[in-house]
Amino acid sequence: MDPVLEEVYSTVLSGAPYVIGAYALIWVVLMVFVIMMLNRSRKTQKDIDALRESIERRKERTSRPDDVPTEGRSED
Repeated sequence: MDPVLEEVYSTVLSGAPYVIGAYALIWVVLMVFVIMMLNRSRKTQKDIDALRESIERRKERTSRPDDVPTEGRSED
């Protein structure tokens, strides 16, 4: 083998485990981040749904005709 290529390969290949390890670490961190964001997104969606339901219940409670006093209203 050519001595220049042998030197290049020995230099590159000796650092390969570090490069592979760095890429693996980056992927693991990225996956953990994505999973955390998905969980937060689900929790936020549940909170939004609960707020919508609460608003709907409040609207139903305030718009019921039973709650409106009949005194003072004129019937045409």
